[in-house]
Amino acid sequence: MAVKIRLARAGAKKRPFYRIVAADARAPRDGRFLEKLGTYNPNTDPSTVELNHARVQYWLGHGALPTETVARLLRRHKDPAPAAAIPS
Repeated sequence: MAVKIRLARAGAKKRPFYRIVAADARAPRDGRFLEKLGTYNPNTDPSTVELNHARVQYWLGHGALPTETVARLLRRHKDPAPAAAIPS
């Protein structure tokens, strides 16, 4: 099964809100997914992104491919925990 990390649209008409999900590549955009990994709200200024970094790393480690948009969000919102875990 090919797994993709992608956005699933939610929210009202002209007020998008997205869930970042791990889903089978054959599933519809807003359809069935394997796991919810976070949220993305483009309506706030600046845009709000919440991620479960541990689960994102798990899925990436198991071969999931992020879409272009999700890859951009992941690059912008890197996990701050590894930098804090390094002893000084």
